Amino acid sequence: MTTQAELDDRYGRTRNPARRRLLWIGGIALAAAGAGWLGWTAVANSIDAVSVDGLGFEVRDEHTVQVSFQLTAPAGRSVACAVQALDQEFGVVGWKIVEYPGGDDHRMRFTETVPTVAEATTGLVESCWVT
Repeated sequence: MTTQAELDDRYGRTRNPARRRLLWIGGIALAAAGAGWLGWTAVANSIDAVSVDGLGFEVRDEHTVQVSFQLTAPAGRSVACAVQALDQEFGVVGWKIVEYPGGDDHRMRFTETVPTVAEATTGLVESCWVT
């Protein structure tokens, strides 16, 4: 007759301290790799981050809007921005892509003139990115 200990040994149900230690080491290594990956993605995403603060706009006439804004970008990297003019229903009536060369300063202030096809009620920066 086969005993319970023999069956456990045959089908791998015995407690092996080396196996338990190996599982702990594997779990710790996996957690460390996950933490390293999360750290790297956070750093990689913030390296090329550009933030924009709208400072105001002025409707000059029915075909022109001036938009003032400040952007914060990595020093030495060129940046492009999409500047828009919107009407009362928030439809785009004018837009312009502008590119700025990289400089020594992180913060830069600009005023752009956007031509429109109809009278605008507002002007804003849609987005900026590192080029």
